[in-house]
Amino acid sequence: MDIKEEIAQLKQQKDFVILAHYYVDGKVQEIADYVGDSYYLSKVATEIPNQNILFAGVSFMGESAKILNPEKNVYMADSAADCPMAHMIDVDRIEQVRKEYEDVAVVCYVNSTAEIKTHSDVCVTSSNAIKVVKNLKNKYIFFIPDNNLGHYVAQQLPEKEFIFHDGFCHVHKSIEADLVQKAKELHPDALILTHPECTADVLEMSDFIGSTSQIIDFATKSTNEKFIICTEMGVFYELSQKNPNKKFYSVGHRQFCPNMKKISLEKVLDVLKNPKNEMILDEETIEKANVPLERMLKLAEQ
Repeated sequence: MDIKEEIAQLKQQKDFVILAHYYVDGKVQEIADYVGDSYYLSKVATEIPNQNILFAGVSFMGESAKILNPEKNVYMADSAADCPMAHMIDVDRIEQVRKEYEDVAVVCYVNSTAEIKTHSDVCVTSSNAIKVVKNLKNKYIFFIPDNNLGHYVAQQLPEKEFIFHDGFCHVHKSIEADLVQKAKELHPDALILTHPECTADVLEMSDFIGSTSQIIDFATKSTNEKFIICTEMGVFYELSQKNPNKKFYSVGHRQFCPNMKKISLEKVLDVLKNPKNEMILDEETIEKANVPLERMLKLAEQ
């Protein structure tokens, strides 16, 4: 058996389902049962029958899967795969803002730790942030931890008053306007598709702004044949799978997440052989963090 066949066999034998984010290596996406962005995977995690979840993604994603499915076993393909932005906000700052603003909703990007979620009112992802925040009754929105996404959402909802934080995704922040401009000069017929975690000057240059899954949908439905992609390069796998005759271009050599790239077929197989890297959260954390996640799922459907 080759490694893919062995993974398929063990997965069935041990009642595992594999969830993979668009940013992991294409070979891992290929063997996953479900591939998507963080919102899609959060939703899928609540609907699958399997007792064991193997998450090919970073730690906050595994935490979310565990919070939404406390009775299931959640294992990480790589326990060291983490998201730096998830740690760019602390509880003290949240409590400080709550004291300063009476009618404030703490809106927590899903790219955050379980502890931060326990102190938040609602979670959002890049694909549902505008809809969820719009459905909140609060006047003031403390958007954490991503500054760029917070400003993008604020532009779409001028009726709300935003308090911003200074967190960021190092991958999207490294996609600079001059790099995008050079890519456009090389490929003048290409449309620029951008993730809202990018900086405002890059967003202004873009033909479309959306989450990873929304970028894929736009490129797939578009009659255009060339695209400059301003997000993590792992998405190129799905873009190419759905659009084999279209051309996709990056904007620079740093357009990848080293943490996502830690995950490999060999590590997936290793966890299936000897289940380890289990996501363990105490009952109180699960109960408290579940509230903003469940609220996100409900508000996103309204």
